[in-house]
Amino acid sequence: MDRTLTLLGIETSCDDTAAAVVRAPAGGRPEILSSEVLGQTALHEAYGGVVPEIAARAHAERLDGVVAAALAQAGVGLEGIDAVAVTAGPGLIGGVLSGVMLARGLTAARGLPLVAVNHLAGHALTPRLTDGISFPYLMLLVSGGHCQFLLVKGADSFQRLGGTIDDAPGEAFDKTAKLLGLPQPGGPSVEAEAASGDPDRFRFPRPLLDREGCDMSFSGLKTALLRARDALVAEKGGITVQDRRDLCAGFQLAVTEVLATKTARALAAVADQRPTALAVAGGVAANRAIRARLETVCARFGLPFVAPPLRLCTDNAAMIAWAGIERLRLGLATPADFPARPRWPLDQAAPALLGSGRKGAKA
Repeated sequence: MDRTLTLLGIETSCDDTAAAVVRAPAGGRPEILSSEVLGQTALHEAYGGVVPEIAARAHAERLDGVVAAALAQAGVGLEGIDAVAVTAGPGLIGGVLSGVMLARGLTAARGLPLVAVNHLAGHALTPRLTDGISFPYLMLLVSGGHCQFLLVKGADSFQRLGGTIDDAPGEAFDKTAKLLGLPQPGGPSVEAEAASGDPDRFRFPRPLLDREGCDMSFSGLKTALLRARDALVAEKGGITVQDRRDLCAGFQLAVTEVLATKTARALAAVADQRPTALAVAGGVAANRAIRARLETVCARFGLPFVAPPLRLCTDNAAMIAWAGIERLRLGLATPADFPARPRWPLDQAAPALLGSGRKGAKA
C-alpha cells in the first residue's frame, strides 16, 4: 500500500489510556500528529500496584475523551483517518477489551480497516518511527512489565532470544523503592539515591550470568536487597540515609551488569545476521547508568545505539498507530472478530516465558 496513510492508534493494555494520530507519507518520514496519554497512578497508589478491575473501569470511562482529544490535537476528524490500530494484547484483559471494543465500533461505523497490534510489536517497531532504522536490528525491551531480547527482522517477523523468567527490571526497581520507603515510580527514585551511594558496599547477586543464553531473572536480586536491609535493621535498629543510598547503588549496579552482559551475548548470537543497531525501549532505558553501559557494549560491537525519546519508550498510542501502518502496508488488516488476548507472544516458535509480573502477563 504505497500511499500516505493516517492512522488512529489506541492503547489500553495496562494503566495508561492512550490515543494518537500518526501520518506516514509514501516514501517519507512519518509524523506524530498527536499523542495523548492519561495515566492512572493516583487511582492505584493506595494498593501498591495496578488493580485490573480499577484499570479496566478507568479505561472505559476515559477512552472516548482521550480519542477525541487526540483527533482534535491532530486537526483531523474520523473522515481523515485511513484505519484504526488498536492494542489487542498482551495485557490486562479488561483494559485490552476496552480499547478493542471502541476500535471495532469506530471502524464499523466509518467503514474503516481495523488493525490489531501486539503491544510488544509497538515497542519493537518504535525505532523505525523515530530513527528510521532498517531491518534487522536487535531490540531490548526493558520496562515495568516486560524484558525481552528480540531480533526484529520485519514488521511481522520477530525472533526472541531470551527474556526474564520472573520480574521485569522496572518491576524490580519499583519493589526495591517500596522496600526502602522511596516514592513511586521506583526507577527514578532508586537512580537518584544511587547517585550518592557506594555501589561496592553491598555485593548483590547477578542472576543467571553463570548460565548460557539470554534469559534473565530479577526476583532473587530483589530478595537479596530485602535481606540486606533487614540485616541492617537487626544490627542498628534501622537504616541511615547513606545505607539506603548504598543499597540502591548496589542494586542498580547488579541490574546494569546483568543487562550489559546479556546484551553482549545477544549481539554475539545474532552477529551472523548483521543487525543494523541495538535499540532499546521501556522506562528502564532512561536510567543513565544502564544506558551508558549499553552504549559501551554497542561500541565494542561497532553498532549504533538507538533509544527513542522516553515519551515513546513508555506505553503510548503513537507506537500502536505506527505498527498499524507497518502492518497495513503489508496487507495485514484484521477481521473485525479478532480476539483480545491476555498473552500474545511475538515469536510463536519460542517457548513460553515463565512468570507474570505486577504489570501483567508476560508473553
